[in-house]
Amino acid sequence: MLLVFATPPLFAATKELGGGFRDHGVATPISNHRGTVATVDGQGRNVVLSWLNDHRGGYELLLVDVDAGRTEEYPMPFPPGDHPFASILSGGNKFYTHFNSRFVEFDPAKRAFTFCQKTKPQMAMSMTEDGRGVIWSATYPNSGLVSFDPKTREFKDHGYLNKENWAQYPRSVAVDDAGWVYVGIGSTRGQIIAFDPQTGKATPLIPEEQRVHGYSSVYRDMDGKVYGNPVVGKEDNWLMLHKGEATLIGKHDKRRPAPIIADSQSLFHKIFPDGKRIATYSLVDRKFAVTDPKTKKTQAFSFDYKSEGAHTMGVAAAPDGTICGGTAFPMRFFSYDPRKDAWVNREAYGQWNTVARQGYRFFVGGYGHGFLLEWDPSREWKDTVKAVKNCNPLWLAEAYPAINRPHELLAHPDGRTLVLVGTPAYGQTGGGLLFWDRETKSQVLLKHTDILPQHSTMSLAALSGGKLLGGTTTAAGTGGERKATQAELYVMDMAAKKVEWHAAVLPGAQGYTDLCAGPDGLVFGVADQKRFFVFDAAKREVIHEQDASAKFGLTTSQQGPRVFVTDGKGGFYILFVKGIARLDPKTFEIKMLAQSSVPISGGGDWLDGRIYFVHGSHVYSWATVESR
Repeated sequence: MLLVFATPPLFAATKELGGGFRDHGVATPISNHRGTVATVDGQGRNVVLSWLNDHRGGYELLLVDVDAGRTEEYPMPFPPGDHPFASILSGGNKFYTHFNSRFVEFDPAKRAFTFCQKTKPQMAMSMTEDGRGVIWSATYPNSGLVSFDPKTREFKDHGYLNKENWAQYPRSVAVDDAGWVYVGIGSTRGQIIAFDPQTGKATPLIPEEQRVHGYSSVYRDMDGKVYGNPVVGKEDNWLMLHKGEATLIGKHDKRRPAPIIADSQSLFHKIFPDGKRIATYSLVDRKFAVTDPKTKKTQAFSFDYKSEGAHTMGVAAAPDGTICGGTAFPMRFFSYDPRKDAWVNREAYGQWNTVARQGYRFFVGGYGHGFLLEWDPSREWKDTVKAVKNCNPLWLAEAYPAINRPHELLAHPDGRTLVLVGTPAYGQTGGGLLFWDRETKSQVLLKHTDILPQHSTMSLAALSGGKLLGGTTTAAGTGGERKATQAELYVMDMAAKKVEWHAAVLPGAQGYTDLCAGPDGLVFGVADQKRFFVFDAAKREVIHEQDASAKFGLTTSQQGPRVFVTDGKGGFYILFVKGIARLDPKTFEIKMLAQSSVPISGGGDWLDGRIYFVHGSHVYSWATVESR
């Protein structure tokens, strides 16, 4: 897909909400496709079908009528709240997906949803069609399986096929010519499941002692058999799968996959039945073009669609006096200028999970692969390309697989050190820690075994004397296995890169949501979004603790939550989902200052007397009484 973006500022028309609150608008007014196919309608007219996704999740099917040069929108027959991760265009020209525990069929001939069925949780990670035209869907997180016969309209929920103590990603499913179904799962440990529709019995085919980290995959070949690879990337252990039996064949070079139009959320089938091709399809600048290879002619037009905007991650004040951050799906950069009430929106390198300012630079820790970027707002923007030196933002480093999803980027007060932490690669347990030295332009990457084994660091605070305070989480990488029983705090010597002390100071806590350095060697923190505490770094003990949720509810939390906000003048604020509170750094009293009219989903920074935060796709701010 061709993505085109506009660089001139877009004016926001900020809305006053009362009580000091302002809604500055949608950071990225764009949706993301989660499966797109070129096909025809009932009259043989070329149409494009796309599952559209914004911050709410999958919310509609967009139909592009190529011949008419216009679009039609069909809201999903159930509420948003989840995301499509797989879809399929059947041989009978029906478009299917399965998410939010609903299996749906869209018929382009009737231009309507023609089937919707509630299922066991939650969403398809792979879909396929068997030789009889039956549609099969394999679901996250428990390797569920459903089937639908478009001819008889019979739907079956076959339940869960495999039990694990981690969330399973069944990223491939295939059916042989005998009707047996095979599902390849990952990513903590790969497995291939054989399912007999006649008996309803599911059988794992890979012995436990042979299972390793990663994904197992399956596909149907033109010979009617299914072939499976227990470890994707290893090419000498292929299995031939037929009638529930697995035969080791070693290498498998002559692959002839059956022509099934199905894939993950990245499905993009661009060839129409008459041979024409999609040349441009941009949800960003709302442009479409189709090319006829025979005549070499191109038809192009603009279109529009409804969107509530992409999911907004955390925000921070940049050196140029703007509020900046990133959005997810699509991955975009945004900058809001309060003085001009204007936005700039650009394509971003990856998902900007964590953002922070240090001096005259703005830094980003992102998903995937735990990358680190440096942006100079005073220079012209030039799209990031990994390891290319004249880009702005500039790619500095990455920490994969030790870090895949960053949760904290600490811009150390020494003015030269950046510290990035987070959870590891898919299916792995225990996250690392990346040090970046701006002066020497060098990195040091620690693994979880160098810090606290089986833990990932979720939050950081700088201590005096070249020390760091880290707060861990027991959560594993996406789809991974939780192994630690409770989260801990630790003190690390930055020069030696060694942990000097660690303890589970809050028994039972599973994650230290955020930390904030306070006065006199104290650190303020929140665990599990509800347990507020004060840690004395000199004594290495908690001197105050309270359940803040009892009075204020939960704090905000996402990747890079920025729960604590400081005003640079000794003021400390806490962002709760329902409002903004002030923390007295001496008495530790928390006082709710303002109830927000929208839930606060992410923080949070101070700029010119206002606290900025996000909800869904919007950026909001609130002015203290002193600043009004």
